[in-house]
Amino acid sequence: MSPTFAIAFGGGGARGLAHIHVIEALDELGIRPVAISGSSIGAIMGAGMAAGMTGKEIHEFSRSILCRRTQVASRMWRARPGSFAEVMETGIRVSQFNIERIIKAFLPDTIPDTFAELQIPLKVTATDFFGHSLEVFSEGDLHSALAASAAIPAVFRPVRRNGRLLIDGGIYNPVPFDLVTGEADIVIAIDVVGAPDENGRKKPNSIDLMFGASQLMMQSIIAAKLLQSQPDIFLRPPVSRFRALNFLKIDAVMHETAAIKDELKHAVEKAIAVREKVEQL
Repeated sequence: MSPTFAIAFGGGGARGLAHIHVIEALDELGIRPVAISGSSIGAIMGAGMAAGMTGKEIHEFSRSILCRRTQVASRMWRARPGSFAEVMETGIRVSQFNIERIIKAFLPDTIPDTFAELQIPLKVTATDFFGHSLEVFSEGDLHSALAASAAIPAVFRPVRRNGRLLIDGGIYNPVPFDLVTGEADIVIAIDVVGAPDENGRKKPNSIDLMFGASQLMMQSIIAAKLLQSQPDIFLRPPVSRFRALNFLKIDAVMHETAAIKDELKHAVEKAIAVREKVEQL
């Protein structure tokens, strides 16, 4: 009997475009996960897969928007505040976009409104800002959960849901493999957080330092989690040279992380072989 698989897609902003290769590889292997978890961009990619989209479809949809600046501009315009009152509600803060509107403007129609309509169970992380805790959503409204999970501080406005103020799920759980541990024979985790990379850059500015510090914090969380337990497959595509908001560099991200497809396929073959040996003992 073939083993079952679960997958955790990590957060990392535009670096998470590399998840598309992972989904394509699973498609090519004929693997359909029985459970998916995701943080931030990983939650969005996970929702696409859970909704039944193939890696090829996600890739084509992403390129159809991100390779065309006019498309991005048009969708950002659709995500603008609905009224002057909304603009003034919390003051004019150009650095805090409404992530719920942006999610609605950019998501493909294939992704449904609720978790119940998904084809594969999905767990989405968010961080309860005042509750100082991890929130995990697996039912109810899907879009607000994805928005909360992707609400990068200082870039996007927090999301209110069930009376809680929610921000980026990667703050507490950057690669949520623990949420699907025990739900399948083989658990795959993909880390796209990356780390600060000089890469010929000049002295980092305040924004670089802020995002870089967040990367270091999230990597320390991942390291601590891996000491406690480890997924069967844990992979890190080379994404460090890209910034969290480099979505318009989709072709460069996809080109530089293409090797993750073969890496995952080999890792899956190895994990299956190990499992078969254990079962024979």
